[in-house]
Amino acid sequence: MPEILIHYERVNPTSWAYLSSLLMLALFFKFNRIWSMRNVDLLLLTTLAPGLLLVQWAWENMGIAENAGSIEFFGFVWLFSAGGVLLVRLLFDPAMVRRPLLEPNLNASGLTFMGGALLFFLMANVVTGKPSPGDLSPARKVEEIRAEQADGESADQPDSFATDGPGYWLLYLLPRISTQQVIEGSPQVGAETPAEQAQQTHRVAQVTARVVAILSHVAIVAGLIFVGYLHFDNLKAGLASATLYLMLPYTALWTGSVDHALPASLLVGAVVLYRRPMLSGMMIGLAAGGTIYYPMFLLPLWCSFYWDRGLKRFLAGVLLMVGVLVITMAFTSTSTEKFLANLVQMFGLRVPVSTDLEGIWKSWSYYYRFPIIAAFVALSVSFAIWPARKNLGTLISGSAALMLAAQFWHPHNGGVFVAWYLPLLLLVIFRPNLEDRTALLELGEGWWIDRRKAKRASAG
Repeated sequence: MPEILIHYERVNPTSWAYLSSLLMLALFFKFNRIWSMRNVDLLLLTTLAPGLLLVQWAWENMGIAENAGSIEFFGFVWLFSAGGVLLVRLLFDPAMVRRPLLEPNLNASGLTFMGGALLFFLMANVVTGKPSPGDLSPARKVEEIRAEQADGESADQPDSFATDGPGYWLLYLLPRISTQQVIEGSPQVGAETPAEQAQQTHRVAQVTARVVAILSHVAIVAGLIFVGYLHFDNLKAGLASATLYLMLPYTALWTGSVDHALPASLLVGAVVLYRRPMLSGMMIGLAAGGTIYYPMFLLPLWCSFYWDRGLKRFLAGVLLMVGVLVITMAFTSTSTEKFLANLVQMFGLRVPVSTDLEGIWKSWSYYYRFPIIAAFVALSVSFAIWPARKNLGTLISGSAALMLAAQFWHPHNGGVFVAWYLPLLLLVIFRPNLEDRTALLELGEGWWIDRRKAKRASAG
């Protein structure tokens, strides 16, 4: 960025937290209705920033400052407390049937300009910044698989089930290839020395992480706008959600984290395509099998939403995408043992881990995770029957609540993966009354049933 904009320097995360919070209140706070739910939601969003800043400072100073460990613990406690309040708010959202139209304090043109400017600077920071090891882990796994295939090594590899990155690393093969072609401009020439090969691999891994992160954030922003325009019948609500997403301190802190943004983009895409059950199911299946397995717990909620119409198409989309992922993994695995290990990792099929825990679980006993997991599973199953009549509003709020609840038992820094639920939470904040957006009213019967009816009509 300094090469493009002279003397440009990134804003300090703490300073940006103050500035963005004030700007957020200036744009979206309803000063003529102080006690409105919109204002409460904005204040709840600002409570996430202190915990995130504490955790980020602790990670940067771990091993340098003596109190880094205690600061990290306090940051996660803060995040858990703020997340608990937000979870209660999401669970009570279906009962809030009165949704008065509270538009932002800036018109649509101003929101578009500000959102575009924020997106440009955030993505420029991703391009010019240095990715963390966590950002590069998916691309590195791809290179390891290719090295195994080329060298014919054994399948005995370290257990990667407990990694905090996306669970299905082959999703990054296509971006890696296309990115490499764009950068090199010509077929890649083989490196002569191992050092050159390592440098080349590292460069491709960095670009892979950057490209996937940028595409994920662009997809989130576009998805929020489309939801506002197509499903809320209010383009301004979509622009407000997208602008607020780009403005929050969290987005600036973890812009380049693929494992944060990629699942969120798929979940937002599922909401955008909810009138196409098969495509929506494919998005949920890709999010659950292709990135992290936590969206698998959304199935009771989404199946219940499509129960009256569209259930078969939705499940067909989920199974189709999961099947494609499993088949792809079977063809790329070096052995049966490796395939089975990846399959177990993909679906999270093992007893909750009790070692190598991170975040708040480094200090708390792992025994506390078991009742939290049980409560999470019970919440997931309960959405199959509650509320009895589901609409688009309950679908969005329930999905956000489940992805937020997953933070409490995530073994690796649970609480910082705010992007998993943040876009959906913003849609909950800006949504109108959606009582009439039910599957029975919004969905057609499907092309197969329409075709059978047409045949019967022509025969009669």
